[in-house]
Amino acid sequence: MLAPLPSNKRCAPPDLSLERQLWENGCRLIAGLDEAGRGAWAGPVFAAVVILPPFCDAETALRGVRDSKQMTPRQREQWAEQIRGFAAYWGVGEASCSEIDQQGIVPATRLAMQRALQASGITPCHLLIDALRLPRLNIPQTALIRGDQRSLSIAAASVLAKTARDAWMRAQEDNFPGYGFAAHKGYGTARHRAALEALGACPLHRRSFEPVRKSFAR
Repeated sequence: MLAPLPSNKRCAPPDLSLERQLWENGCRLIAGLDEAGRGAWAGPVFAAVVILPPFCDAETALRGVRDSKQMTPRQREQWAEQIRGFAAYWGVGEASCSEIDQQGIVPATRLAMQRALQASGITPCHLLIDALRLPRLNIPQTALIRGDQRSLSIAAASVLAKTARDAWMRAQEDNFPGYGFAAHKGYGTARHRAALEALGACPLHRRSFEPVRKSFAR
């Protein structure tokens, strides 16, 4: 069982405290998982998994990695390359907007995480997940509130998920012009709302999300 994180760690950069506890207990392949795009109005939800080498010095090698929301786009892109090179295993998965509408955002997020694990090509012995559990997987796991601010493995996964999803959304700009997907990545900005009102919803939009539902109802 993982020991609780001291309160004075909650404002510090993510570290390997949780991973070290598991490494020292004989668990070598520890997967950090996080998602990107859960709250967006359009596009898939992405997830990533990062498995760091056991007993590594990732706190030095990945010293600039944080929760992806605390990093600039340029920082995320630079560190994503470093993470992929340093990790023992990594993978990215996604669930489509139609899967989100059919299953709900939480089941679709779990599906994206399961696909990320499959893409990694390895079965870990423990999962550290930001705020969720994967009940269909028979793997020991820990759901951590603010996990991307506590665990370096989860923070690294958050960077890979975010950069992969942002790249996917930028690529949709030419396919669906006028919505500004390259700028807001499908999130609910004022520009996105104005585009919905002017153009209606497109196939990338999540029909089950407000205000997208209103656009399909016209």
